[in-house]
This record gives sequence, C-alpha cells and structure tokens, in this order.
Amino acid sequence: MENVQEYFRKNRDEHLRQLKEFLSIPSISSLSVHKEDVQKCAEWLADQCRSIGLENVRVFPTKGHPVVYADWLHAEGAPTVLIYGHYDVQPVDPLDLWETPPFEPVIRDEKIYARGSSDDKGQVFMHIKTLEALLETEGKLPVNVKLIIEGEEEIGSPHLPEFVEEHQQLLAADCLVISDTDMIAEGRPSICYGLRGLAGLQIDLTGPKKDLHSGQYGGGVQNPAHALSELIASFHDEKGRVAVEGFYDRVAEISEAERKALAALDLDEEEIRKELGVPELYGEEGYTYVERTSVRPTLEVNGMFSGFQDEGIKTVLPAKATAKITCRLVPDQDPEEILQLIEKHIEKHLPKGVTYQVTRFDKGEPFVTPLDHPAIQAAARAYEKVYKVPVTFTRSGGSIPIVATFHKLLNLPVVLMGFGLPSENVHSPNEHFHLENFDKGLLTLSIYWHELNNSLR
Repeated sequence: MENVQEYFRKNRDEHLRQLKEFLSIPSISSLSVHKEDVQKCAEWLADQCRSIGLENVRVFPTKGHPVVYADWLHAEGAPTVLIYGHYDVQPVDPLDLWETPPFEPVIRDEKIYARGSSDDKGQVFMHIKTLEALLETEGKLPVNVKLIIEGEEEIGSPHLPEFVEEHQQLLAADCLVISDTDMIAEGRPSICYGLRGLAGLQIDLTGPKKDLHSGQYGGGVQNPAHALSELIASFHDEKGRVAVEGFYDRVAEISEAERKALAALDLDEEEIRKELGVPELYGEEGYTYVERTSVRPTLEVNGMFSGFQDEGIKTVLPAKATAKITCRLVPDQDPEEILQLIEKHIEKHLPKGVTYQVTRFDKGEPFVTPLDHPAIQAAARAYEKVYKVPVTFTRSGGSIPIVATFHKLLNLPVVLMGFGLPSENVHSPNEHFHLENFDKGLLTLSIYWHELNNSLR
C-alpha cells in the first residue's frame, strides 16, 4: 500500500481540484431548471471513468435523469463488486444561510464546503480516485468492478428500479458497496449493515364545503383540525408503541449479537438529550434510544396544517385538515401491507363529521446484511488498518430505498462504507466534507478491495 499512499499524497492537489470541478456542477435533480446541469454532471462523471482506464463507459438515458455505468473486468478468478452512488444533489435553500456560494467549492479548516461534498459526490469521487490509484500503481485491480452512479437518488430513485430490472445481467456481481452513509463520530469508523424501509402517506380530512365562521358554527359542526388531532393521537399508545393493528406482526426481533453491537456504540443519551434541546427523550418502552432509532419501526407525523396560517388570528372553522406521515420499517415488514393497515386504522378510528382521503408517497423495503458476512468483515479490517481503532457496526434509522431493490433483484450482500460525519450539514446550508476522511477513505477503500478479494475468493 506504500505506493498507493504515495500516489495519493503526490496527486492530492490535483484530486481536490477535480473534486471542486465536480462539485461546481449544480446537479439538482428535483428542479427542472437544472435538467441540463444534471446531464452535464453525468457526462463529466463518464469522462472521469474513461480517463482512469475504466471500460464500457455509458451514460444510459432513463425517463428521468441518466445513469452512468462503467466497468473493469480483468481480475480473473476474483469476485465482482458493484459500486453504487449518486451524482445528484439537494436544492440549496435557504441560500442566505450559506457562508460561501454552494456551487463555488472552498476549503476551510481542512473541510471542503459545497452542496454534494458529503452527500454524495465527495464519496463517489473517492471511489473513482481509488480505482485510478490502484490501476496506476499496480497496473490492475484486485477485484472486478462495475460502477452504477445515478442522478435521481435525492428524488427517491423513481426510474432506477426499472433500470436495474432491465439490466440484471449487466449489473450481476458478488457484492454491492455503497459510500453514502456516515461514520458514527469523528475518528470512529462504522459500517452500516442495515437500513430501515419507508412508507409515506398524506391524510386529508374534509368537513364542511368551505371555511366557516367559528362564532356562528363552532360547537355545531365537526372541526377537521380537531378530528385530525384525535386521529393522530390514536396512532400510538401511552407507552410509545404504534397502535395500528397488525403493525408489528412481521417485525423480526434482533439477535443478542446485534443488541450487543448496538450497545457497544456507547451513545450518551443524556448528551443527546442536551444537544437536541428536549426535556427528555421519548420512544417505545423497553428499548434503548439507539434501538428505537435504528432497529425498531416507527410512525411519525412529518407535518400538519389546517385553517388560518398567517400572522394574527382569523376566527374560522376550517374546512380541511392535512397530515403527512412516514413510517420507518424493519425486516420483515412490507411497505404495501403497512399502508393498507394504516388505511384500515383510519377508517376504524375516523371521528364523526368528516370524510377522509389518503394519498400514498414513497415506499422502500428494509434490508439487513448479516454481521458475519465476509464482505462486512473485510470492510471492518480495512477501516481498522487505517483508523487504528475498532470499527463499530450500526443499523441506520434512515432509508435508501434503492438498496433493497438491488438486494432483491440481484441477490447481493450490501456493504455500506460511509466516510461522512453527522455534523456535515447534509441537505442543509454549508454542507461540507472533512478532508481527513477523504484522505483516510481513499486508503481504506484501496485496502478493502484487496481484503475483499481474499475474503470472497
């Protein structure tokens, strides 16, 4: 690894210049005004892949934004790795909170500031530079590699499942590796071996055909805002459990080994409480904070609105009330079934005097790769050789819906090797990426491909 490490040192300035170029492209997938920028970013990425010696580089069109593919398949007898990432980014609002323009990357205090620096351009770029370094210093890769980098992750990957299904042979591999997650803390590398699934919906309650004068009609007509509050209160019991009938029927209990791994994270709940500024933490009885936020399912209200919203007061009885809800799901819950159970619950507990409508949104299945899988253990060894501390194993409370699609269609173990930090303002103003983890991440990935070859042969 000395030659690889020297290569990274020698080329660091040039790599950072290229990363700034990558980050300067405003590839915001959710805004149609940036459609050409997203295309430009895909082409930039494809050019990078060609320049380092990857082959069969293509920019595949989809019904939305393009998918970039590249491969290198000359490691005879070695396993094949599929590397996934995304080159699209979140919008930058509110712009006035950025200290420097979001698409004019700058380095301050050994952190690079720009939209996408941590999520996920910086981490995708690390994979490309790692492959470049190995090809330049060793003349080959220790494993066969396929890259699939999409441009729609920040809008839920609406067209990628269809792409994966149509190109299963092209994407066939022995392992899927993703760098789009965080380490648990600075200097504490962690491997995420599971993600929660997702089921989202909107509930609209309607009472009268128009807003009414609360003095004339209050007390005589059901208030949809009151009805919505009553309905939402019915979703949980007094012990923090979701009260939707059947919600927990398919929940797979975690093993004792997993509970020990989560306990080993040694999170200070009191420190978390202080940082969040809440009087006390809350959640399902019988589980720790880390278990509630990673391996247990949830039902959360993300937004509620009804009636008059502006400054002051307007004495109306609103005609409608709306709530937006997402559920985070765990193995073996099915998003479609959960949505059906919630609709049945709404119908059963609907207060009198209102009608309801449910609109479904994002869905994604949960997934878990066994802790003892050779690909996971190889990643742990690579981290520990670079960071010089034991790696921690986590299950993320968040969701990357496409991961379950890869797992289901391609039957691949999934390794989430993240190098970001929770403090890096992902999706917020002043997003940044610590260059310490950029440097160490390059070396970690270089070692990992060798470790993986030895583990999966």
